[in-house]
Amino acid sequence: MTTPPDTVAVDSADDKLDIGVFKIAGVVVLGAIMSILDVTVVTVAIPTFQHDFDTTYAIAAWSMTGYTLALATVIPLTGWAADRFGTKRLYMMALTFFVLGSVLCSTAWNIESLIGFRVLQGLGGGMLMPLGMTIMTHAAGPTRIGRVMAVLGIPMLLGPIAGPILGGWLIESFSWHWIFLINLPIGVIALILAFIVFPRDNPEPSQTFDFLGMLLASPGLAAFLYGVSSIPGEGTVKSAKVLIPAIIGLALLIGFVFHALRTEHPLIELRLFKNKSLRFAVMTMTLFAMAFFGSGLLLPSYLQQVRGESTLAAGLLIAPQGLGAMLTMPIAGRLVDKIGPGKIVLTGITVMSVGMAFLTQVKADTPYALLCGVLLVMGLGMGCTMMPTMTAAIQTLTHSEVARGSTLMNIVNQTAGSIGTATISVVLTTLLNRGATLGGKGVPVPPGAPDPSLANAAIGSRYNGQLAHLPRNLLDEGFDLAARAFAHTFVVALCILVATLIPAFFLPRAKSVVPAAADAPAVVH
Repeated sequence: MTTPPDTVAVDSADDKLDIGVFKIAGVVVLGAIMSILDVTVVTVAIPTFQHDFDTTYAIAAWSMTGYTLALATVIPLTGWAADRFGTKRLYMMALTFFVLGSVLCSTAWNIESLIGFRVLQGLGGGMLMPLGMTIMTHAAGPTRIGRVMAVLGIPMLLGPIAGPILGGWLIESFSWHWIFLINLPIGVIALILAFIVFPRDNPEPSQTFDFLGMLLASPGLAAFLYGVSSIPGEGTVKSAKVLIPAIIGLALLIGFVFHALRTEHPLIELRLFKNKSLRFAVMTMTLFAMAFFGSGLLLPSYLQQVRGESTLAAGLLIAPQGLGAMLTMPIAGRLVDKIGPGKIVLTGITVMSVGMAFLTQVKADTPYALLCGVLLVMGLGMGCTMMPTMTAAIQTLTHSEVARGSTLMNIVNQTAGSIGTATISVVLTTLLNRGATLGGKGVPVPPGAPDPSLANAAIGSRYNGQLAHLPRNLLDEGFDLAARAFAHTFVVALCILVATLIPAFFLPRAKSVVPAAADAPAVVH
């Protein structure tokens, strides 16, 4: 493949990060942090949407679901579109769609219009992360990719933590419109900088578009994720709302696998799994994403439901996790470029597992100082895990394979995260429903009304005035039972995290070998 005109071939002896790479990384992070924050920032606004638009919680939650499904629909198209139109043009187009969707969301006049505009926003946002990975990989080359991927890891790790904090502050200080309007100035700046900083495109639109693959992969992934994301709301996997879309989606995805292996240029290049490094990186990322996103659901819920903290306070208490990750990510990135990702990822998972083991003993009165210390330790491990694993998948790919590899890893991350969140939600809900009930403790329950568990009654007392007047000893017992349910659910997340050590053991433990010069990644100087 021809090297872009404003780049030069990789020189393995010259692996120092220069100002050009840092400029590209900065622009990519600007776009990535907006799209990732928007997944979580809307979470805290759902009750506000419910009130302002006079709708139910289930319908208001579609402002999140619609965005997520749009992401899932467009991600599979990114690899082909990047080859066809060029990464710079496609990135700017995706950013434009995202900013336009954000502005339209701020003008929504009812819940239906908001959901529609969120879908438009997601169509742009879904491409930003895989395109950002591709652009940065091309700019850095395999000998420097660990360090620049560490930069890209900042929004990926901080998004789930910073989103609720930012959303809560904007809604409390201004209005819900500003959780979308804040993207306008940032997006415009990112667009201008992308036009100036990103290298010129040199697309090679020789491959035909895999239309059948699109009809199988995009709706298949969206339907499967819709079914999986419906599990927490339904409380069971046996619901038709879960089973029907999940089975249809799975059938379409299986059909795509058979199609992709027989097609010369499939929409998603599954033959990349022949690459041993990518294969084990995908397995590692699958398990890690399940544990990371699943446990990420537990922490704010525990702080708000069991400890009674506000959304803003809960976000601030979780902040040490992000701080720990920021401390180790640059170090891990540099070490990955020198000794390979294998040892770094194993160390990171081990450190995270030690921290999560403490969370399996969490109680209703666990000191916040201890919790923050544990989260700091987990953050130190996180910084050594997610992006080094991404690096392991990408660094051995050739220039022409990077866009498809980035797309594949983002699909894995999105799918595994949804499965992990749904799994942890079902486990937690099941455990909260167990144990003593109000009726069993002698509290009168109206005929025909459900008899809630003490744990659910205690949590409900945070929001329900009648439940708040229950005897103090019953509420204390209920909060203890609720904390125990969270602790036992952390055990499930810990088991998934420990299992991640198995595929991580096979990740490369040496400095990557630069691909042949004829197809080597381009490096910006």
